[in-house]
Amino acid sequence: QVQLVESGGGLVQAGGSLRLSCAASGSIFSINRMGWYRQAPGKQRELVAAITSGGSINYADSVKGRFTISRDNAKNTVYLQMNSLKPEDTAVYYCNVEGKTTVLRRFDYWGQGTQVTVSS
Repeated sequence: QVQLVESGGGLVQAGGSLRLSCAASGSIFSINRMGWYRQAPGKQRELVAAITSGGSINYADSVKGRFTISRDNAKNTVYLQMNSLKPEDTAVYYCNVEGKTTVLRRFDYWGQGTQVTVSS
């Protein structure tokens, strides 16, 4: 079993910054991909940013140049630094982690979600 604990959401004014964290713990053999998704009211969940164990990173076009994803492999933690926040960034942000609990057993878990609200 793998547990994900998210933190860092909140209310911020437009132009402000927030930093999200997601720490994975439990029966972890290895972690491949760590990512952040978001879901705004009435909209589908969308990828915000993801980073692989090899360091490959991809961002949604809407956040390029404003958000930065990073990971601390020693802590099994992924971060999302969000700068120049806009009201349209308001959403529940979810952490997603893909990896293995053993050499042969894969896992794919989601965090509980953290609310980010950007006021205009």
